[in-house]
Amino acid sequence: MKIKLHAYNLELKHTFTISRESHNFQSSLIVELTDGGFSGFGEATSNPYYHITVTNMMEIIHKNLSFITSLADEHPTVFWQKLQPLFHNNLFALCALDIAFNDLYARKKGKKLYDLWGLNINKNPMTDYTIGIDSIENMVAKMKELPWPIYKIKLGTKNDIEIVTELRKHSNAIFRIDANCGWTIDKAIENSYKLKELGVEFLEQPLKANDIEGAKKLFKNSALPIIADESCIVESDVEKCAGLFHGVNVKLTKCGGLTPGKRMLLKAKELGMKTMVGCMTESTIGISAIAHLLPLLDYVDMDGGLLLKKDIAKGIRIENGVISYSEKNGIGASLL
Repeated sequence: MKIKLHAYNLELKHTFTISRESHNFQSSLIVELTDGGFSGFGEATSNPYYHITVTNMMEIIHKNLSFITSLADEHPTVFWQKLQPLFHNNLFALCALDIAFNDLYARKKGKKLYDLWGLNINKNPMTDYTIGIDSIENMVAKMKELPWPIYKIKLGTKNDIEIVTELRKHSNAIFRIDANCGWTIDKAIENSYKLKELGVEFLEQPLKANDIEGAKKLFKNSALPIIADESCIVESDVEKCAGLFHGVNVKLTKCGGLTPGKRMLLKAKELGMKTMVGCMTESTIGISAIAHLLPLLDYVDMDGGLLLKKDIAKGIRIENGVISYSEKNGIGASLL
């Protein structure tokens, strides 16, 4: 098995702003594993909040190159298990490797990944489309640019209710709110009632990740379901979120890939929590990987490729929120 690393700086259609940062470009690492005439692809993006760069992802992969390639004949769960101790400080890099290896493994087996897992795709959820923080006028314009059945609206400003009130005038779509840790407990409770009246479905991570007492209070007093994001990073976090959140949003890059991500979703379902997977503005490589978890999800945010000015890959297709799979095996994606 050989490893090829492809670094990209993906340009976004619009400046993407959340409560703590803004950016126009998203740097990303594509890992390509080749073996026996087959290629598997995986992806992870950089993230300043988690101190992850394409450079430090490439460095740790290069450092462990010989060991990674020696695992070519392992099952994906064993591959991940053997690499995790070496990559525990850079799970983003492990994510790219894990997705690529799952892709390669399924392609060798001549199957799509969801089929290899024995999952039924007949009741897959639709994806939302994200509207980043901007002037109200620009947020309305972004929404009109791409009419969609479900919008995820980034908040964490001084005029959040005003924003949603105005957006609601222009769309009957389902609204989901993501404050990215940008609210206080009192503001979160107050906003939950106002936003429920505006047709919002749920609130994602309104409070800071370490605000356990606030999460307890919000869980009991919110008018809307609360979904964990920054509070649910790795597998051990799922059980910690039970009783504090109504559901979890699993990010493959944060937890280390499809292998642990799938286990997290199954654990959340076992605990009676809602399940969601979100993206980190990946290209269609990373987004295609998410698609194979759809049968396990209540909600999904996999619009990364739609937010790019120009994609670098092809694979799954999304039209008006509905996801269609590629004809190719594995995750069904490849670089253009």
